[in-house]
Amino acid sequence: MKIAMRMWKIGDEVVLAACDSNLLGKRYEEGEFHIEVKREFYLDRYVNEKIFRNALRIATVINLVGENVVEIAIDEGIVDRDNIIRIKGIPHAQAVRMKY
Repeated sequence: MKIAMRMWKIGDEVVLAACDSNLLGKRYEEGEFHIEVKREFYLDRYVNEKIFRNALRIATVINLVGENVVEIAIDEGIVDRDNIIRIKGIPHAQAVRMKY
């Protein structure tokens, strides 16, 4: 599956937004939660899993939507399965890597 990804710098932070490409342009709502998977936020380019894994390793602020990208982040030890929320069954995870 293609991964839609965007990275940018804000000060010292490296921000990564990524999603499963089939979710781009969709909106999900459930109770108090909602997420809109906007192309302008999540898509700069499509990448393969290897490039995405490398991006996860250098990002300090991470926003993920979708089964594939969240599972990869879990596999990399960046996201804990217990800290994922699901909105209409779609997994969403955020992570912040603290600098020492």
